[in-house]
Amino acid sequence: MYVSLVVWDLTESDATVESLRHYLSDYAVDAYSTLEGMRLKAWFSNPDKQIWGAIYLWDALGNMDGPSKVSRAIELIGYPPTSSGIFELEATAEGHSAYAVLSGLGNALAGKRGAGGQAPPAAQEVARRAP
Repeated sequence: MYVSLVVWDLTESDATVESLRHYLSDYAVDAYSTLEGMRLKAWFSNPDKQIWGAIYLWDALGNMDGPSKVSRAIELIGYPPTSSGIFELEATAEGHSAYAVLSGLGNALAGKRGAGGQAPPAAQEVARRAP
């Protein structure tokens, strides 16, 4: 498996962390969920510093062309990532989390999480059972 990382410094862009959150909730999360060979994509941000990025976990190098089929990030931001890299996965670990699944979590999807911004029901159940 492989990991790819992309990071944008948005200080030179008209796009902001907030505007890109709308891109995630309105389009990108669903679009990326259709890609073959992508195990995971997690977007991250630092609103204070206007940093935006994502980390991917891929089955194989041959799957890494997937983002070019669905991404609108360069179009919205106005330039390619200011930093990126591809790495071989060395190991993984999964701890004991309050969330049973990762899908549906994050600031950009908070409005889709249910009444009062709560986590999905499965995550709520795990949280109730957590020590």
